Amino acid sequence: MDDRKLHIFLDSLLPLFKAGVAYTIPLALVSFVLGLLLAVATALVRLSSWRIPGLIARFYVWIIRGTPLLVQLFIIFYGLPAAGIVLDPFIAAVIGFTLSVGAYASEVVRAAILSISKGQWEAAYSVGMSRVQALRRVILPQAARVSVPPLANSFISLVKDTSLAAGITYVEMFRTAQQITATTYEPLLLYSEAALFYLLFCSVLSGLQSRLEKRFDRYTAR
Repeated sequence: MDDRKLHIFLDSLLPLFKAGVAYTIPLALVSFVLGLLLAVATALVRLSSWRIPGLIARFYVWIIRGTPLLVQLFIIFYGLPAAGIVLDPFIAAVIGFTLSVGAYASEVVRAAILSISKGQWEAAYSVGMSRVQALRRVILPQAARVSVPPLANSFISLVKDTSLAAGITYVEMFRTAQQITATTYEPLLLYSEAALFYLLFCSVLSGLQSRLEKRFDRYTAR
């Protein structure tokens, strides 16, 4: 690496790191929390006996899982203005990622709830719990432990997917790399540097995931 490239590399470290901490991670966190709430609601509706809401939930999951996330973001940000709905890039990104997380995570939550044996339901009913009480006090806590690994993987994937928000002009880490590249003409250096930061963030999250899973395992073993 020559002196010029080394200078560009060192100068871009802080802007890329700041963009990751200030924009990429918050975008992923907000979208994941909202998406998780949507996922639980969608899973419960699909497991209920409500026919029409159940069909709507199935249709929502089908649409989101069957179309590319980038296309969904473009429809929300570039398409909705044609219908008179203009959104800030951050809001558009949150809506797009929330819908995506909600659809995929709902399948995880639904599978986790179905994995709990019927005996657990019967035991809850035998002590006088209603269905809602059994779900809240007995079933969901156990389902949460089952779903931690796949949901944690979903969050790590979401951190990487936030780079797609650059396509709707949201200035997160990848968009910042694009802007620096436009002035330095060093795409290989800047995009490789951005990739290293994504790798760093995801490695830290993977470590936190392992610690969380071990904590749940100890809790379960008691």
